[in-house]
Amino acid sequence: MTHLPEDQPQPTIEAGRTENLNVSSFTPLITPRALKQKYPLTKEAEKTVLAGRKAAQDILHGRDDRLLVVVGPCSIHDYAGALEYAQKLAALREEVGGRLEIQMRVYVDKPRTTVGWRGYLMDPDMTGANDINKGLELTRKLMLEVSELGLPVATELLDPFAPQYLFDAVAWACLGARTTESQTHRVMSSAVSAPMGFKNGTGGGIKLAVDAIVAAANPHAFFTVDDDGQACIVHTRGNPDGHVILRGGRNGPNYAPQFVKEAADLMSAAGLTPAIMVDCSHANSGSDHTRQNLVWRDVLHQRSAGGRAIRGLMLESNLQGGKQSIPADLSSLKAGVSVTDACVSWEETEGLLREAYRALGEAEVAVR
Repeated sequence: MTHLPEDQPQPTIEAGRTENLNVSSFTPLITPRALKQKYPLTKEAEKTVLAGRKAAQDILHGRDDRLLVVVGPCSIHDYAGALEYAQKLAALREEVGGRLEIQMRVYVDKPRTTVGWRGYLMDPDMTGANDINKGLELTRKLMLEVSELGLPVATELLDPFAPQYLFDAVAWACLGARTTESQTHRVMSSAVSAPMGFKNGTGGGIKLAVDAIVAAANPHAFFTVDDDGQACIVHTRGNPDGHVILRGGRNGPNYAPQFVKEAADLMSAAGLTPAIMVDCSHANSGSDHTRQNLVWRDVLHQRSAGGRAIRGLMLESNLQGGKQSIPADLSSLKAGVSVTDACVSWEETEGLLREAYRALGEAEVAVR
């Protein structure tokens, strides 16, 4: 045990106080039930959610030979821009739906290595005010509006309590590279009603993603809140719809055939149906959005050449290409440009999706 020198001020502890010493305030939060009553899941949105979940499940388990495509902004930061993007994507989804099951990234909760903007759910005004009640309302409203377009919502699971507020409107979800190894998030995933993707770790290790799928497929119990905000223990049945997402690692990309085979073999050895999605961004593109198209085309070629374990692709895309920093004067934000990872533009996105549609069609002809 170390002691401060006698000539330095000694730390003091307030008499009778042993908790919340580093807490500045508590803010009441709307209950999940109250939020759902304010923004109920409409019949049209419910239809989209259920159809999106079933399509993803059928693709992942080999009952549907289409490709699952999760595409959209790295993170949502502008409601109007997100809805404009969704309208464009919904129209294209109808056109290419015979070979591609398109679902939109509505990512609102961002993991951080140290500090930074934590996403639309936590800080919707991007001011540091962290108005989470506002973030919950806007996020749920946006997810419902996207779903009502006939476009299924895909998102990342991060905050432990968010699912009770939002996940009845989610068709597909995932754990990121930083949370796939988290015991808390693995057991939470076992309760999610939607298919779940598990990214390999930031180091590139694929086995930890497979381990996470196995863990999430089993029953668990964990702390959460119910719809009335009452603290409770939830007992789960396990989520049978887990799959690996290859996103590269510190040693570089991992979308090449040998990595796909490694992931498929690890899943088979664990008694799982090989089902792999490739993330065209992050370490697979070297964090260079102009290289996402190279990953996209390589994986499409593998799939067309018979790589049936490849069940999906992920693309980070926005109305405009590139990225921008969050300025002190928010009125100077460029419309439709990401404030987190750089994204490809809508024009490039549209071209890549049509290209995938044609490539898969040519592969079908070749098989016949």
